[in-house]
Amino acid sequence: MNRICELFGIEYPIIQGGMVWCSGWRLAAAVSNAGGLGLLGAGSMHPDTLVEHIQKMKAATDKPWGINIPLMYPEIDKLMDIIISEGVKIVFTSAGSPKKFTARLHEAGIKVAHVVSSSKFARKCEEAGVDAIVAEGFEAGGHNGREETTTLTLIPQVRKATTLPLIAAGGIGSGEAWLATQVLGAEGVQIGTLFALAEESSASDEFKKRCISIEEGDTMLCLKKISPTRLIKNELYNKIAEAENAGASADELREISGTAAAKRGIFEGDVEGGYLEIGQIASAIKEIKPVSAIMETLVKEYLEAKKSII
Repeated sequence: MNRICELFGIEYPIIQGGMVWCSGWRLAAAVSNAGGLGLLGAGSMHPDTLVEHIQKMKAATDKPWGINIPLMYPEIDKLMDIIISEGVKIVFTSAGSPKKFTARLHEAGIKVAHVVSSSKFARKCEEAGVDAIVAEGFEAGGHNGREETTTLTLIPQVRKATTLPLIAAGGIGSGEAWLATQVLGAEGVQIGTLFALAEESSASDEFKKRCISIEEGDTMLCLKKISPTRLIKNELYNKIAEAENAGASADELREISGTAAAKRGIFEGDVEGGYLEIGQIASAIKEIKPVSAIMETLVKEYLEAKKSII
């Protein structure tokens, strides 16, 4: 049996990325109900909001689900207390070292996966005792690793570096891509962009429509002095890029961005004045579909691609 399916108790080794301002209970529940693993995106939730979404998840599905939590989150200790007290069974961590929390989560019976951008950090994850690793190439939307390593390059090297169950992420938007990562050594996929643009995503309609209109090259990695972030080119991006080229400091870039730039762009639909965080694969997505149709297509494409090369 596939180790990712066995570890998380799911039908398909498809993980929905826990994306800020996109991954609420409606999206996560829909993915879990369709046989994948839905993740709530705690990175854009206050503690009270997270409790609300956990309660709604429990009512919306009896299938396995989890929570993605960036370890740089300001109220991380409070969120971990909530996750444990609410009986959450699966946690995906990112943006920091998993060493601090993995043992505590394991004591509570929680399975832990961590997102990395290099084989070096994959080895550190294994030392920290995580149950699975997500290796994410820099095709991915939002925050990225500083290495700027593509998924095609990253997965084989992480596979050699660790024996843990391995999930590929970054630029995966089809069943064919899922199969390709499997050939490279991954046992499952984490998909963000495709689900961020699903009907059930909590992102604004304006954001979704802008994303499905872009072409190749319309996203770029920027904000490297703060945290490398892939954004769609818009008016705010142009201001940031101009400032970066002129040697702006991290504080100057924060001032240009303003407060809650991701919320403005993704959740509130300010498509020129906010961050539009999305992966490169958005250029291949041309319509907004329900999760059920997305999952059905992924599985069909995967099986057909697998059959065609055997």
